[in-house]
Amino acid sequence: MSESVTPSLDAWLAEAKREVAAKDVGMYLCHNGVVRSYSRDGRPVTGMDLSVDRERLEELVGTARLMEGVSIVRVWVNEGHLEVGDDIMYVMVGGDIRPNVIEALTAFVGMIKSEVVTETEYRPEP
Repeated sequence: MSESVTPSLDAWLAEAKREVAAKDVGMYLCHNGVVRSYSRDGRPVTGMDLSVDRERLEELVGTARLMEGVSIVRVWVNEGHLEVGDDIMYVMVGGDIRPNVIEALTAFVGMIKSEVVTETEYRPEP
């Protein structure tokens, strides 16, 4: 499900709404992760190197499609050297009701972060 160029969320939504599975969708949620200028522990970050296990990503797309209420899944994950503000990933989940879609998106993004990507953050020189 990943593409080589940054996707358009508008195009993803339009495409998804034309799928047969769209008849069961009551909600789409989208996530756009970006490189921020500080790490989770609050230390400054100037950029990162990001690598992606594409095979595992495809497996997890299949897992996400099996989550309760989920009908449509899209994912794109960037790779290489990224600067602050660059896109890390786009994820879209379409499903039946809000609680199912929120839970699926949260779980899917968490799996991507823990099982698919490897991030090496760069810090400013002291």
